[in-house]
Amino acid sequence: QVQLVESGGGLVQAGGCLRLSCAASGSIFSINTMGWYRQAPGKERELVATFSSDGSTYYADSVKGRFTISRDNAKNTLYLQMNSLKPEDTAMYYCAHSPYSAYRPGAPFSSWGQGTQVTVSS
Repeated sequence: QVQLVESGGGLVQAGGCLRLSCAASGSIFSINTMGWYRQAPGKERELVATFSSDGSTYYADSVKGRFTISRDNAKNTLYLQMNSLKPEDTAMYYCAHSPYSAYRPGAPFSSWGQGTQVTVSS
């Protein structure tokens, strides 16, 4: 079981930026897809971005061009750089670990962090 701990959330004004981090335990970090989800109050959880073991990435349309996902396998850490933040980006952001090396749309992620809150004020 992979353990994930997110950090980096906070309160920021619209147009600002934040970088989220996700520290993962376990030596299998580099061979699996990792991702970021978010969930706003009263809304369903939304996949934001994924980073597969071959370096390929996926972004939700709502964040393309503004968010960048990256990973440092040596540090077992996943990042999400969020620029040009909007109030609609306000949500709890979760790091997730997939049992697959490549992103599979619709396939469930197997491990989750506790989340870090991002609040964007207008």
